[in-house]
Amino acid sequence: MTVDQLPAGALSTSPKPDPAPTLRIRAVMLGERINASNLELGTLVSSTPAAFRVHGGLAVIFRYGVVVLIGLLPSEEKVLLDSLKSRVTGELSPIEEETAQAQLCKDESAEAIQPGGPICLSKFSDERLLLIADALAKSTSLARDERRVAAVFDVIEPFARELAEKGRTSRRRRGILQLIGNALLVQQRVAGRVAVAEKPDALWEKPQLDRLYARLEDEYELKERLDTLERKLTVISETADALTDIIDTQRSLRLEIAVVVLIVIEVVIGCVQIFAGGH
Repeated sequence: MTVDQLPAGALSTSPKPDPAPTLRIRAVMLGERINASNLELGTLVSSTPAAFRVHGGLAVIFRYGVVVLIGLLPSEEKVLLDSLKSRVTGELSPIEEETAQAQLCKDESAEAIQPGGPICLSKFSDERLLLIADALAKSTSLARDERRVAAVFDVIEPFARELAEKGRTSRRRRGILQLIGNALLVQQRVAGRVAVAEKPDALWEKPQLDRLYARLEDEYELKERLDTLERKLTVISETADALTDIIDTQRSLRLEIAVVVLIVIEVVIGCVQIFAGGH
């Protein structure tokens, strides 16, 4: 059979299936804290965290400074973020952010996260989107904290090397106190501020979504990153204690020297008086 003899339409290709609907998800860390009390952005979807339906998408506000924007246009995101700046404490410059894509899949059993790919959901329900927002917000905050801790380690390393090689430090008390202050500041900011290990409230109402959240935790390595961060914070805390001991030792040494000098002066004065009285 030649091509001319084929039935009509035999050569036509089947139409390609429409691409699965996707949602753009963007997490932005604006500062150390965001005050979400009495905030009115749209229809309230959740109170913990505060989530609002805005322009057909979702805006999720986390008190530790992160806003997650789901399904919004860039222009809509900018307007919303600008409106929140007055509620931000400890504004960051530059901001910290992460993005993700959510895509519809066939059914709930097909929900998965491809490495480097979209997050497949059976439907774009509020509960599922809140779980993604929670995981992405924690990942964004962890990224910021990891950078802070790395910056403190960059300062501590040459100081520790100097102590190891010379057995002493050329830094004065002021420099050591600044190093301790940086270490304690990072520890205070990081420890306990973001409850990474705690599960979001949405899981209490929808425990069947626990598997989805477990996949999100694995994708963003939340537990592993938290464990690493806590180990580094322990080192920073121990370093701060060691530096405090160094300062105390230096101060004690100076006091001892001062006491010895005063004793010597007193002895010299006594000798002079005895010598003068003998004449």
